[in-house]
Amino acid sequence: MIKFSPFSKKQLAVLNWWCENNENHTKNGLICDGAVRSGKTLCMSLSFVFWAFYRFRDTSFALCGKTISSLRRNVTTPIVPILESLGFSVKEKLSQNVLEIEKGSIKNRFYLFGGRDESSAALIQGMTLGGVLFDEVALMPRSFVEQAIARCSLEGSKFWFNCNPEHPFHWFYNEWIKKTDEKNMLYLHFTMGDNPSLSQKIKCRYEQLYTGAFYQRFIEGKWVAADGLVYPMFSMEKNVRRAENFSEYYLSCDYGTVNPFSLGLWGKGEDGWYRIKEYYHSSREKGIQLTDEEYYVHLKELAGDRKITALIVDPSAASFIETVKRHNELRVIKAQNDVLSGINRVCQALKNKEIFISPDCTDTIREFSIYRWDNDIKRDAPRKENDHAMDDIRYFVNTVLSVCEDDFSFSVAVERK
Repeated sequence: MIKFSPFSKKQLAVLNWWCENNENHTKNGLICDGAVRSGKTLCMSLSFVFWAFYRFRDTSFALCGKTISSLRRNVTTPIVPILESLGFSVKEKLSQNVLEIEKGSIKNRFYLFGGRDESSAALIQGMTLGGVLFDEVALMPRSFVEQAIARCSLEGSKFWFNCNPEHPFHWFYNEWIKKTDEKNMLYLHFTMGDNPSLSQKIKCRYEQLYTGAFYQRFIEGKWVAADGLVYPMFSMEKNVRRAENFSEYYLSCDYGTVNPFSLGLWGKGEDGWYRIKEYYHSSREKGIQLTDEEYYVHLKELAGDRKITALIVDPSAASFIETVKRHNELRVIKAQNDVLSGINRVCQALKNKEIFISPDCTDTIREFSIYRWDNDIKRDAPRKENDHAMDDIRYFVNTVLSVCEDDFSFSVAVERK
């Protein structure tokens, strides 16, 4: 039998806002945003199904996530056993991406959609829906969301949104959260305090995973812009040190011809990974542009006689990858290259002392001190300058350290519910 912790006041508001005796039942829909692990997703998913059975029969609904796999992980897998324990019959047709849910004489269909990119809008065209739930709506393109909303043409249909905050220029924040009254939506903001099932120990663990703007967003639940240094937690005292004995070695590379070429040698020590040495070449500063073969010679010099597990490389560096493969001496792994999740993972690695930088890596230390967010564009992105060692470090951390942790990742670095 499934056991629940008592629901918080805010979770109860999600569960019953649509009931006829509730003052909010005439709203067009519900928006829940806020911190990770704040308990908004499960109670919203259950409430969506309960409302659908209260209001409709033999009707189609849409459950939308960034991908169908993430939707199953975040929404359908947790709620199916709960629904079954409450007397619902649930039949999932995997090939059709649909849940057929039945209770008593009422049966409804819940179609699963992934809103990964602009082309996803075509997937939902032509349907007639009684309602739609968007899990992590801030990760979906506007065109997909608006197409899904347009499908809700049945009398009494409603929209359900949940998300963690992004930057304050995000279309969903400006078009929906800032216009909740205009759109007649109920808006509820969640913190981890609204999830009674979380222990204080777990709350502290999540608080340690983020820093800077990411902490403000995913722990404090604020829609804030990334500003200042990308890695303000980097410290010469805490993160710069030497070590002698290593059990494993990797190389990481950010490829450049006109832009700088950055290459790092990593060793696994007893207390973390060390960037032991580096090779950094800026053709603009030195006035000499090197070929891929010449870069490979420098790579071999940096590796020396060490046994290298693999080279983690910029996935767009096609010509250099082919050069390395042609020599058939190194295993090549194309890096995990999601910028924001990678930055967040490096933040965590620095804060938790999982990586250290040798004092000999002067270009890396220099870039850490001046690598900044770009506030001239209306999205989260670091400035495309002083970022080459930063990129090759991000490739290493987001590829090697994540694999070592069973594919632990962000947007992503942690489960964001």
